[in-house]
Amino acid sequence: MNPIMQATAAFVDHQRNLHDARALMRLRDELLKLKVRAELRDNDSALMVHRLEPGLPVWVFVGYGGAYYSWQSAEKRHPVRDPDGAAQVLAEYVGR
Repeated sequence: MNPIMQATAAFVDHQRNLHDARALMRLRDELLKLKVRAELRDNDSALMVHRLEPGLPVWVFVGYGGAYYSWQSAEKRHPVRDPDGAAQVLAEYVGR
């Protein structure tokens, strides 16, 4: 791969990471409005959502080409374009 192609690939990868991080931040903000504790982790690549009852937290990622929030090994997902709806679904999932 020539240097121009490498630079282009790095730029595209950086833009995708920014998109994913912003989507997770929007979801975190919506969860906080619902009094669900959530925090960005791993260089803003994942959102850790705490359960009401003791137990393991739920890890949320942006997947499917940036189109969906996904959790529970990608068995559960919700469109990124609807962070409010995703927050409602996640709040119910973690027992709020």
